[in-house]
Amino acid sequence: MTPLPQAEQLDARLRATLQPTALTVIDESASHAGHAGAGPEGYGTHFRVRISTPLFTGLSRVAKHRLVYDALQDFIDQGVHAIAIEAI
Repeated sequence: MTPLPQAEQLDARLRATLQPTALTVIDESASHAGHAGAGPEGYGTHFRVRISTPLFTGLSRVAKHRLVYDALQDFIDQGVHAIAIEAI
């Protein structure tokens, strides 16, 4: 089984892919203990991403979120259950 990702890995991927001017990735997994999709390790399943990038210029909210999800798809495939996106 592939280990669950950590916030630093998501951060690195988003920086490389979307060249953000502001980025915060927070692992909120521990606060979702007992929730469907939460891992027993207490990390790696639920994240909050606050991101600003020039690539968002002119895009709808849905299109901005799609860019973030596309950049993180392989992490989702590894077991990330939820990503709350704040596109700023």
